[in-house]
Amino acid sequence: MTQFHENTLKNPFSIRTDLAIEARELAQQEASAADELEGVDVKTEETSDYFLTHVRILSEEGSRLMGKPKGDYITLESEMLKENNTECHKKIIKVLAENIHSLVEFGKDACVLVAGLGNWNITPDALGPKVVSKILVTRHLQGSLPQEIEETVRPVAAVSPGVMGITGIETGEILKGIVEKVHPTLLIAIDALAARRSSRINAAIQLSNTGIAPGAGVGNKRMMLDQDSLGIPVIAIGVPTVVDAATLVNDTMDCILNEMMAQTEHGSDFYKTLQSLEQEEKYQMIADILGPYTGNMFVTPKEVDAVIDRLANIIANSINIALHPGVTMEDINKYTF
Repeated sequence: MTQFHENTLKNPFSIRTDLAIEARELAQQEASAADELEGVDVKTEETSDYFLTHVRILSEEGSRLMGKPKGDYITLESEMLKENNTECHKKIIKVLAENIHSLVEFGKDACVLVAGLGNWNITPDALGPKVVSKILVTRHLQGSLPQEIEETVRPVAAVSPGVMGITGIETGEILKGIVEKVHPTLLIAIDALAARRSSRINAAIQLSNTGIAPGAGVGNKRMMLDQDSLGIPVIAIGVPTVVDAATLVNDTMDCILNEMMAQTEHGSDFYKTLQSLEQEEKYQMIADILGPYTGNMFVTPKEVDAVIDRLANIIANSINIALHPGVTMEDINKYTF
């Protein structure tokens, strides 16, 4: 699982999130609701099937406020991601493929390395390896295909490097060695994320061009995978598949408090007490109570097996269409067995 801001490591009571839209929500809470965050540009698009948010961090000040590197973060949200709705998934695949192209410029003959991060033995963390198993891999075929076919595919390589607990090697070290040997033009890394809102679990896909830190989302500090460390651009694709237990309880507590405030006389002492509870105070209290019993526990929905397979198909199809000129929307699921 991927990165969250270093302040989360310094402050154990910070709400964990890998999503830029949630980082913006948190930053906006600290600023005036009427003020836009300096150095942060946000554009949204809504259809009947999905909600698309493009957050662009333009300056160092914006990066500081958001707690994320400068760059582009595109998040597609849809409850249909969790459902077996083929027609809706086709629309989502199309928009994801278009946005993968928009994040980084790469030529027709550019070699692309696709890396599926995560532990294939743990379902919520197996998204990356499952996507890689469905990627149309063609690098080994270059020079051996008929000319008319070779012009329709790009050299693509794929790898699932595992996690340090399995290999004993940092993911970043493995990928750096592969990059130095294979010389790809671009790395696309797929990983599971952590969210602060349980409603976004398995219902959002984030694309970014700022890199990724494997394992950091669950408190494991690992080598950053970005242009500075690898020497090539990195597109990160992630889905929030877990939420930490304290955050889940915090969301529930917010709902309870809001209902209590709705049932309490406005302006009464009890109303003022409820209104004065700070978010950090609530989260700290919850973490203190849960700590002895749950430790650093993360929660995922019970239908995660089927949903991860569905999400892997969606992401793999969008990558195949984005990378290979000859793969079109009519070819959906031809390579995702």
